[in-house]
Amino acid sequence: MSITTALAIYFILWWLTLFAVLPWGVRSQHESGDVTPGTEPGAPALPRIAAKLMWTTIVSAIVFALLYVVYVNRLITFEAVDRLLGF
Repeated sequence: MSITTALAIYFILWWLTLFAVLPWGVRSQHESGDVTPGTEPGAPALPRIAAKLMWTTIVSAIVFALLYVVYVNRLITFEAVDRLLGF
């Protein structure tokens, strides 16, 4: 796997992970009881974006490392996937 391919795969994994991590620990303004006038009551009271970006990076690095180990050691082959899917 070239470095460009690895970076592209990591970039895609990072974005997918970001969307999975964004809802973690979110409390709406309505739930916290402090609705700012002119905003949606369902908007996050404290989004904690920096922490979520950190967790996104950690989780996506772990997932990428696992996928890389599977790829390098050929633990799953295309033939095995074909047999599993019945092709």
